[in-house]
Amino acid sequence: MDIKLFEKESLIKGFSLFFIVIELFLSFIFYNYYRLEEEHLSEEIFLQMKNYSFFFDDSRFDMDIVPKVKESQLYELYFDDKNLYIFVPLLDDKENSLEIIYPLSKYKAQLKEIQYSLLWQFLSLSIVAILISLLFAFYALHPLRKALNLLEEFIKDIIHDLNTPITSILINLKMMKQNEEVESIAQSANAIAMLHKNLAIYLKDSNFQMENVSIKEVVDEQVKFFQPLYDYLVWRIDIKDKVVLSNRNALSRIVYNLVSNACKYNTSNGFIEIKMQDSKTLTIKNSSYGIKNPSKVFDRFYKESDRGLGIGLHIVDKLCKELNIDKKLEVVNDEVMVTLVFS
Repeated sequence: MDIKLFEKESLIKGFSLFFIVIELFLSFIFYNYYRLEEEHLSEEIFLQMKNYSFFFDDSRFDMDIVPKVKESQLYELYFDDKNLYIFVPLLDDKENSLEIIYPLSKYKAQLKEIQYSLLWQFLSLSIVAILISLLFAFYALHPLRKALNLLEEFIKDIIHDLNTPITSILINLKMMKQNEEVESIAQSANAIAMLHKNLAIYLKDSNFQMENVSIKEVVDEQVKFFQPLYDYLVWRIDIKDKVVLSNRNALSRIVYNLVSNACKYNTSNGFIEIKMQDSKTLTIKNSSYGIKNPSKVFDRFYKESDRGLGIGLHIVDKLCKELNIDKKLEVVNDEVMVTLVFS
């Protein structure tokens, strides 16, 4: 597995989750705090209006004499499109009431000041939340990173130790008298060797040495391996002897996994077609039962059946990016075609 990519994805997910939780909590707190401030402002203006009705010493308020209102309407704060106002009784006047008025625009301006103040506080705490989320994500990821590194080293050791017995088996099989049983064992040993190469290059750090590689040699090598295993398929090979600047081992892994997939997910009376469209374009086409999710086939561990590990096409995707090879997958009816364009 790509440890660095997995760590990056885990870090982003952990950071995002923790940050979202903190932001939701802060949003809830600040929303309720704003509602309280809004109520507090209304209550403060109301008290100031009442005080003004006794002393008339505040230039912020206006007043008007209106017909007497009901007793239940006195000393209540009201809003309309332009003003805030209250009604208070007029001494020795049973026919009229006094209306104390405060402009709505001034009230909204005070609310804006509160909003800006709370917004700056919210943004400041959000920055703190980002730092806390990063620290938490790194802290939570540390034991997982350590375990993954140990697992990667363990897998690398196993792969390294397998190399010697696999090579020994293949060498001794070549020295044995060839018969049907020996050929069957050789095929199985070669399959294990191919899987070993797949795993080895999957865990290899990205630092491939570029060299001149014959596409025909790479394709012929893989066809020679797969054709006896899938002799019921019709094989159509048309490869010109073209040389590209690449890495032979990595390119072999790309072709191996594409041909392997084309064989495993083929039909009982299907075909495999491998040809060069031009000097820099290689296509691998096969009959199939179709692909449910073509956009996901190169994702790590994605499988549409129980067969395989789900890493073959992900290796293709990874190596194509590292070798600067453009790839394209097309599904037309019951035919699948992968196109590789070399730079």
